[in-house]
Amino acid sequence: MPSNIKILLVDDNPMVLEMLRHALSQFAVVNTMTDGADALLKAVEEQPDLIVADYAMDTMDGKQLLQKIKGRRATSNIPVILMASKVDIAEKLKMLQDTVEDFIEKPFFLKEAAGRIKKIADKIALEKMARAAAGDSVVRGTLAQMNVLDLLQSLDMGRKTCTLTLRNDGDKCIMFFADGQVNHALYGALKGDAAVYKVLTWVAGNFEIDFSGSSKEQTVTQSTQGLLMEGLRLVDESNRDTEENVLES
Repeated sequence: MPSNIKILLVDDNPMVLEMLRHALSQFAVVNTMTDGADALLKAVEEQPDLIVADYAMDTMDGKQLLQKIKGRRATSNIPVILMASKVDIAEKLKMLQDTVEDFIEKPFFLKEAAGRIKKIADKIALEKMARAAAGDSVVRGTLAQMNVLDLLQSLDMGRKTCTLTLRNDGDKCIMFFADGQVNHALYGALKGDAAVYKVLTWVAGNFEIDFSGSSKEQTVTQSTQGLLMEGLRLVDESNRDTEENVLES
């Protein structure tokens, strides 16, 4: 189900444009343009939440589009991702690294590129939910909107200090964040890393983020990214064991 995130996708290669549009449409509302100048007008008119643009385009390339987007008050806060070759990123675009949200190196694997764009889209979605709850430090949602992995990545990227409470079918997990890093977690009798691993695969239930909450207790031993990587490894290991048991039976 597409989220409320609007992405403006710009590339003058029709095949790349359509492949990316299909992938990104799984989690966002996507508008496509094949020309940088037309994309600029579209951005001013519709104010997308995120712009993903190719660098090597005729008429107005991605760098020029970025500069014009950032040079207008109405569009200056729109995050931009640029897609470019490794050489162009290193030699022509490196000075823009503080201006863009991310660089995606071409050629790319579609799944990997879409995953990187989704991380940024999830962070933007979380920030939109927080703004919608203006005056209230608590943001609520469902794990169908944003699952546990997406939530942790978004809070990490946004360097948030908060309390994340997860509920699913009577079970409850509380995680405490400081500058995007999980420092303390509780799930029943479990604490720390084990509590986080227990809920990483949850895709159903509800979440609540309290941006006024925090804890000085330190029970987690890894960074948020470390927890995600180790948790996914454990999930893959468990899935392989299950598949082997099915084959043997």
